[in-house]
Amino acid sequence: MSKLLYGEELLRELCLAFGPTGCEDNVAELIKSQIKDFCDEYKIDKMGNLTAVVRGKCHGTEREKRLLFSAHMDEVGFIVTDVNGDGTLKFACLGGIVGYALPSRRVTVGDENNKITGVIGTKPIHLIGGDREKMPDPDGLYIDIGAKDKDEASSYVKRGSFGTFDSEYIRFGEDDKYVKCKALDDRFGCAALVETCRAVYGGERPDHDVIFAFTVREEVGKSGAEVTAYDRDPHMAIVVEATAVADNTGSPREKRVAELGCGPAVSFMDRSTIYSRDMVELVTDTAKRHGIKCQIKRYVSGGNDAGHIHQVRAGVPTAAISAPARYIHTASDVICYEDYTSTVALLGALAVEAKL
Repeated sequence: MSKLLYGEELLRELCLAFGPTGCEDNVAELIKSQIKDFCDEYKIDKMGNLTAVVRGKCHGTEREKRLLFSAHMDEVGFIVTDVNGDGTLKFACLGGIVGYALPSRRVTVGDENNKITGVIGTKPIHLIGGDREKMPDPDGLYIDIGAKDKDEASSYVKRGSFGTFDSEYIRFGEDDKYVKCKALDDRFGCAALVETCRAVYGGERPDHDVIFAFTVREEVGKSGAEVTAYDRDPHMAIVVEATAVADNTGSPREKRVAELGCGPAVSFMDRSTIYSRDMVELVTDTAKRHGIKCQIKRYVSGGNDAGHIHQVRAGVPTAAISAPARYIHTASDVICYEDYTSTVALLGALAVEAKL
């Protein structure tokens, strides 16, 4: 049996795992090792989504209901589009990465089994000329893996190879309250679902089944969550995500989205979903009843797997609970660790108390 990971150790290992959009297998295998003995069934479908089920008291009866928790396994990253003659790599971004987050960043390139370190390169400063204030265009950048020519580079990678930021996991700030790493979007959600799955499996079962979905390809909008939701046919769904915030930028309060350290942010609307008032109240009332920190997301922005899930079959009442995260979609996502523990506590309460 694989070593079981808990709390921060679980979050760290999930964040550091290699899992860009379209290449989530390493992440799925890590999660499977952590939940396979804490569920009644699990499977990986044709798209690569991993789902685990903890059966409720009414499983298999005419009263059977299903609550779905969903978090995506993929992280923003890169895909190699060509190998240049000088051994550098052309690439395209997987997901929404802005140009200024790219130059000089250390990256990992390869696939589930073979990886090599590289650096994203650009023109040296003395050749940039009058373009110094211009945002870098990914089309003008390349990945340097230290190869002397195309033949050597091609012995390591090829067109279609994947890449991610290479980033350390660190704690910083007063009392080490903040976490910095790549892929907190959405390994935060994956870790929270793993801990919730174990807690529900080991506790008194609710009447309803609880399904834990770890989905693929969210970052490019071609989500595996739609396939999972269609397959599992839930009566209610809760998506666990990360949301970009601007709480330390001097922005007007209404544009800061949410505050780090004030608990997970609950959406009433984003660019893909208008959430029902009943679902928003379910989450906020449960948090209040248990004394768990929680906040309402203040700015309408972004989207997540809820946009796919809520439209499946005859429709699924859906809520979104997000980790407030600074510098999202970069090598240095930042969250407050207390928001993680608050989210785990809130999911545990919702798993048992939600009325379907």
